[in-house]
Amino acid sequence: MIDRWALALLRPGLEAGARGLVRVGIGADAVTWAGFAIGLAAAACIAHQAFVAGLLLLLLSRLLDGLDGAVARLTQPTDRGAFLDITLDFLFYASIPLAFAWADPGRNALAAATLLAAFVGTGSTFLAFAVLAERRGLRSTAYPAKGLYYLGGLTEATETLLVFAAMCWWPQAFPLLALAFACLCGLTVLTRLWFGWRVLSGGDARMP
Repeated sequence: MIDRWALALLRPGLEAGARGLVRVGIGADAVTWAGFAIGLAAAACIAHQAFVAGLLLLLLSRLLDGLDGAVARLTQPTDRGAFLDITLDFLFYASIPLAFAWADPGRNALAAATLLAAFVGTGSTFLAFAVLAERRGLRSTAYPAKGLYYLGGLTEATETLLVFAAMCWWPQAFPLLALAFACLCGLTVLTRLWFGWRVLSGGDARMP
């Protein structure tokens, strides 16, 4: 829901960092892989209850996730890069609830499973619409620089990152935070289903 504003706020810094990476010959795919590896390291820290270290690595991982697109736009965006970026993003997002389940299975496992199921819903509606939007030649006016149709919603990357940060800062509150965010993800699934049904039936392709 707030990705557009967060991206606008961060864009100048990301573009400056991307120019530095391009100057030293670091490509977008390398940044994507580095961000994913650091994200898995964050999950490993969380699984071992090193929550502050996990939070710091998580933030660094998402910084690199923002930089890879900026690097691609300064060089040559590719379908391979777009595929790699979205795939590794979803794997990273899944790793964090799983890590909390490993950290305290008795307390966290059910809430983590619920949140992961909600992530399946948001991910599948996002990707299914992106495939069909490409087939129909639709383009997102809200996120024109993305490598595929970026279908927004109540819970986007910024909201997910904020919730992950809160989970790391208050790990004892993970079950409540996870269940609350799963409910919000459920609302995102419903709005995307409605939007996809309307657009693919020939309606307006603008997200309200």
